[in-house]
Amino acid sequence: MTATTRTLESDIAIPDDVKENVFITSVNGIYNWARSNSMWPMVFGLACCAIEMICTASSRYDLARFGMEVFRATPRQSDLMIVSGTVTKKMVPTIVRLYNQMPEPRYVLSMGACANGGGPFKEGYAVVDGIDKFLPVDVYVPGCPPTPQALIFGLMTLQEKIRAQSITSVPWYQKDGELTGIVPIPVLGPDLVDLRQVDVIKDEANKTKLVTTEA
Repeated sequence: MTATTRTLESDIAIPDDVKENVFITSVNGIYNWARSNSMWPMVFGLACCAIEMICTASSRYDLARFGMEVFRATPRQSDLMIVSGTVTKKMVPTIVRLYNQMPEPRYVLSMGACANGGGPFKEGYAVVDGIDKFLPVDVYVPGCPPTPQALIFGLMTLQEKIRAQSITSVPWYQKDGELTGIVPIPVLGPDLVDLRQVDVIKDEANKTKLVTTEA
């Protein structure tokens, strides 16, 4: 390739009609381009935001333009979980279990105010204040509920994030990556217990017990 004309010199004759279709890129570029344009979301909805997600998958918005129209009915064939709706404490163990069944690389898009931070039910006894307390979220889409256009913008943002990743630094290729492997499934009892926070819960319980004993 010459520095001035930027044309490809070869002994093989290239037809004029395909010369503009030949390009040179990096391994990361090809790898990320292929993944970002073939995302397979999981058929998974929780509440009213799921209706907007269904509308987004209709012919009017044409997700096929972005390579995301293939919604899969099983997490084992999906690489994108769209958490669309109110996340209750009873539902969190199932959400985490489905996430664990997804193959890596996998991504999470939090759709709507409820999934982002509890929404209007934030102070309720049965609703968690954000799915990001249990799963690593890649993109947040605000709204109550977000419009199909907002979800498409979130999907485009996820595509940009994927295209900027490097094979050498992505978490699922790291030996001890924090975002890889199985996420502990929370235990639902009198309240929802995240097993990753057991030590913190024990420390707080001991502090409360000590204060009560001194009183």
